[in-house]
Amino acid sequence: MDIFDVLTRIGGLSLFLFGMNIMGQALERRAGEKLRTLLSRLTTNRMAGLLTGLGITAVIQSSSASTVMVVGFVNSGLMTLKQAINVIMGANIGTTVTAWLLSLAGIDSGNLFVNLLKPASFTPVLALIGIIFYMFCKNDRKKDMGMILLGFATLMFGMDTMSGAVSGLRDIPEFQNLFLLFTNPLLGVIAGAVLTAIIQSSSASVGILQALAVTGQVSYGAAVPIIMGQNIGTCVTAMLSSAGANKNAKRAALVHLSFNVIGTSVWLTVFGIIKLAAAPALLGESATLFGIAVAHTVFNVLCTVLMLPLSGFLEKLVIRLVPDTKEPEVMSELDERLLNTPPIALECCRDMAADMAKTAVLSLKEGMECLRDYSKKRAEDVRKKERKTDHYEDILGTYLIQLSTKQISEADSMEAAKLLKIIGDFERIADHAVNLLEAAEEMQGKGLIFTESAKAEIGVISSALNEILDLSLAGFLENDCETAYMVEPLEEVIDQLKEQLRMRHILRLQQGACTVDAGFVWSDLLTDLERTADHCSNIAGCIIDMTRHNMNLHESLRSVRNDSEEFRQRFQMYAEKYSLMRERSLS
Repeated sequence: MDIFDVLTRIGGLSLFLFGMNIMGQALERRAGEKLRTLLSRLTTNRMAGLLTGLGITAVIQSSSASTVMVVGFVNSGLMTLKQAINVIMGANIGTTVTAWLLSLAGIDSGNLFVNLLKPASFTPVLALIGIIFYMFCKNDRKKDMGMILLGFATLMFGMDTMSGAVSGLRDIPEFQNLFLLFTNPLLGVIAGAVLTAIIQSSSASVGILQALAVTGQVSYGAAVPIIMGQNIGTCVTAMLSSAGANKNAKRAALVHLSFNVIGTSVWLTVFGIIKLAAAPALLGESATLFGIAVAHTVFNVLCTVLMLPLSGFLEKLVIRLVPDTKEPEVMSELDERLLNTPPIALECCRDMAADMAKTAVLSLKEGMECLRDYSKKRAEDVRKKERKTDHYEDILGTYLIQLSTKQISEADSMEAAKLLKIIGDFERIADHAVNLLEAAEEMQGKGLIFTESAKAEIGVISSALNEILDLSLAGFLENDCETAYMVEPLEEVIDQLKEQLRMRHILRLQQGACTVDAGFVWSDLLTDLERTADHCSNIAGCIIDMTRHNMNLHESLRSVRNDSEEFRQRFQMYAEKYSLMRERSLS
């Protein structure tokens, strides 16, 4: 063995880990779009959760990644602790898929069709398809598929390089003695746990063990304890991820650790008893790639069979280890762990933006109500909602910017940009609600009263504003372009109403029917109401932009106004509906 052998091993290991990482990331991006749907269907049914965890982990090829995801879901309230326990158990079985794929490298046969199953036979083809997809396709799905194929080819090439480089170790006495040392079950568990904790992937550490197995020096007696230890080492990722999370998220990470520690302790004891009592010859035989895959699967299935009936016990255990406190815990609205699964992170942003939109619209309506019927309770409610929308805009804006730096699809990138624009408009709507409230408070404090005709006019424009708020909110919540198209003609009508009301007010001033102080309040009210309608127009414009796959807001609104007979018909309808002739019947 010389320095070049060492460098080849390092290179093979690096390619193996890199291939596994990029393949996992690409799989996670593609699977992420469906994960939220899967999770929304989860129930407390044990098998449903188990199969979901198994499926997700089998797809993204990492129990560490899926468990970190679960911690994020629990922290964000997307999943309960009870659901998380079953998913985590399923993840431990799903992670065994990688070992089975890697075991294909051990195929040795003179049969042509059997040899075609060897990775060395088909990975060059996969790499070629992958590089074509990645370099020449514009579609995000195809580019991700190319990344998956390239990752898998790199992983298998690294595995092949690593296996070839370590094969010479079989003749080195120190290497032989090392694995004789690991036949001590406790040392084997420690070695497996430490290795996996360092590289933070049980799938990768099992792959390294399979590569070492080609030397013929790794017996089943040494391999099985190492496999057991790998399950404990993989818990490090989730435990680190739970730092700074809420209590239930910490409990979810602790479930993962408790599950693996208890499972390993029980089956290691059974393994030790069998080894001492029966001393089966199999434990002295050299492990194969296929044999390690079988041992990995059997151990994880046995752990799940043991612990699945005890899921209630696990829940009580972690609740006792992380007890509740008297102080109420603030739920983390947007979890940074979910940024690694952009489609789910974006869905959480949509949910929060929807809550923000409803809050802002309700605050504006309550602000208008204060003009008619002021009360301190309503005033405090308006200010509380405005503070809430401010908070939402701060955390949503920061989170969406972080999300935009991730590798996300073009559609998701446009959706993130749309949300960034729209939350600013909803936040301003809530600001105008406070402006209306302050106008009502000024009138209360100074004893100002509008004339009956002015009250009737405010009633007309308020009715129009209520409708445009409802239309813009519905268009946003349902992503409904047809509803969004109805906003712009109504906004034009509100603009005209504002000018008409301003002229009527000047006439009242000239006739001495209105005071100057009341006139200042009136002018500010009209400005706030008209600008609220402008923000509704911006929101509708963003929704229309998304359907046209562009972000040119002004061009979209201009085309809606000028190029549509439907626009003119709707404008006429709203103009008649909110004609100031109505104010006579209201006065």
